Amino acid sequence: MQVKSFIMDGKLSAGEALPSMRALAKDLHISVITVQRAYEDLTRDGFIETVSGKGSFVASQNKEFIQEEQLRIAEELLQKVAEIGRAHGISLGQMTNILKLFYEE
Repeated sequence: MQVKSFIMDGKLSAGEALPSMRALAKDLHISVITVQRAYEDLTRDGFIETVSGKGSFVASQNKEFIQEEQLRIAEELLQKVAEIGRAHGISLGQMTNILKLFYEE
């Protein structure tokens, strides 16, 4: 979800107003219900807060929460990479070397 990525990357700051559901749906050419579900998910996960009659805003989050979410995403991706490596007979040492190369770029 793009809004979640923007929050995690610091492109959207705490307290910053988000577009209305109707405006975002129009801009993205999607259903208002789809945007509503996305906003509900973001609220449930603690990324945004919705104030009745005022709109939705980026939630005040501490850096630990964002780092934990970023770590969770990295773990999911690395799990997939490990599965692919095992399936293709790539050793842990080779995988580690590849990761180091990408990390240091």
